[in-house]
Amino acid sequence: MQRKFFFLAFAALIAFSCGSEQRQFLYLDGFTQGTSYHIAYNSPDSTDYHEELREIFRDIDYSMSIYNPSSIISAVNRNEHGVDADDYFIAVFNRAREISEKTGGAFDITVGPLVNAWGFGFSERENITPRLVDSLLQLIGWEQVRLEGRSVIKDQPGIMLDMNAIAKGYTVDVVADFLDARGVTDYMIEIGGEIRLKGRNRNNQLWRIGIDKPVDDPVAISRELQEIVHLTGRALATSGNYRKFYVMDGQKYAHTIDPATGYPVQHTLLSATVVASTAMDADAWATAFMVLGLEKGMELARSAPDLEAYFVYDLEGFPAVAYTEGFREMISGQATANR
Repeated sequence: MQRKFFFLAFAALIAFSCGSEQRQFLYLDGFTQGTSYHIAYNSPDSTDYHEELREIFRDIDYSMSIYNPSSIISAVNRNEHGVDADDYFIAVFNRAREISEKTGGAFDITVGPLVNAWGFGFSERENITPRLVDSLLQLIGWEQVRLEGRSVIKDQPGIMLDMNAIAKGYTVDVVADFLDARGVTDYMIEIGGEIRLKGRNRNNQLWRIGIDKPVDDPVAISRELQEIVHLTGRALATSGNYRKFYVMDGQKYAHTIDPATGYPVQHTLLSATVVASTAMDADAWATAFMVLGLEKGMELARSAPDLEAYFVYDLEGFPAVAYTEGFREMISGQATANR
């Protein structure tokens, strides 16, 4: 589904260059779920949790990675019998259904067949025709799949699940819960651009997070910051169509697929950044907003509780921004943990 392209993780540590009070921070990094992760946390006794976190990453990969043929989701997509969903899978599946309902289907984890057909999944791009799109649309719809106990029930065998637009955010939350349970009071967790923050940075200041300018740059050679936000006690994710796309016959095709039409979205919205209480929610809502576009996205963001959003859109060839009132506080540095 959606792939989030957001920022270089250590741009999030920009505030480390100023301030006076130093704390004992540990920094962990590596690769999981096909992307990189960066974790910074305050540990006065220098306790290293990296091995435990690697085990969490492995378990989640074996639960929801469509690129892992041994994962639960891969077995579900192959219609294997006797497959039991684990707790990770169930938590994400249930929340995905809730967000699908709230967004009118703009967020939909059954969009996998279309993502693959357009060349943004794990298979080669197909020869797209209106007939093919129409046939694949019959397999799309979050209401066509459900859980009965730990069994995933699909109305049609051709339905394929893709949790990429929510699983990384959920993994961030699992890491946050792990650190919370061990009494860690200050941390920054980033996986593939999905972030969750708690407490303050090494200099006892609010964390400062950079939002990329949505400039077409598929290999991320040139990255500039569109905005810097001050944040703590919240999660943040950005979705955009400026990294993963291709041009064919003079037409740009971006990786955001509209589950309603079966085609890549074509509107003025360039990127959507969402702040929420969990990275799972921020991840999924950013995807939904990219499907909905600026006007519908802003309307929904203003009405949804516990969400703030920042949109970059094209205005007659020039980038423009729009954001919710609560996001203004984060830009000005007046954000708090308990808004």
